[in-house]
Amino acid sequence: MLVDGLRERTLVLLAASTGLRQSELFGLKWGDINFAEGMMNVTRSIVYGVVGPCKTESSQRPAPIHPLIVETLAKWRAERPYGKPDDWVFASERRRGRKPYWGQAILRKYVRPLAQELGIEKRIGWHTFRHTYSTLLRSVGTEFKVMQELLRHSSLRSTLEVYTQAITPAKHTAQAAVMSLVFSPKAD
Repeated sequence: MLVDGLRERTLVLLAASTGLRQSELFGLKWGDINFAEGMMNVTRSIVYGVVGPCKTESSQRPAPIHPLIVETLAKWRAERPYGKPDDWVFASERRRGRKPYWGQAILRKYVRPLAQELGIEKRIGWHTFRHTYSTLLRSVGTEFKVMQELLRHSSLRSTLEVYTQAITPAKHTAQAAVMSLVFSPKAD
C-alpha cells in the first residue's frame, strides 16, 4: 500500500469527476484511457471478482476525463508496476496484477475513515460519488441530455426526459464546471 494515498485520491477523484459505477471503476484497464484526448472507454465491469459487460449498452459509451484527472491517472500509472494497456488501472499487487483491488475494502479501510476525519458524517459508498456528480452537474445548469450521456443512463427517465443530442464539447464544459466547484480556491 502506498503511504501517500495516491491510490485513494485517484479512485475518489475519478469516481467523483466521471460518475463511474463501482463495477466500472474497478473494471478499467489502461488501454481504455486515451490520455491525449482526455477520454475513456468504459467497456467492462467487475462484480465480486467476475468480469462482465457493463450494466447497460449506454454504460459502454466513452466518457470524458478532466485534465486534472488525466494528470492524476498518469502519476498513478507511473508509480505502478502494472501499466501495460491490458493491465487493470487499479491492479492489486497482492494478486500480482491479475485482479483489481476490492473496492469495498478500500472504502472501509481508507476512504470512510478519512471522510470521518474531515467531519463528513454521512456513510460514503462508491455510488455516493455518482450521486454527487449528478447533483453538481445539475447545480451548474447542465442540460439534462448532457447529464444523461455523462452518467451513461440508458433511459432519460433517470435524468428527466429531454430528447436532444449532446455534443462532446458540451460534456467537457459541464465536467470542467463541476471540477471548478470541487477545486475552487478558498476564500480568505
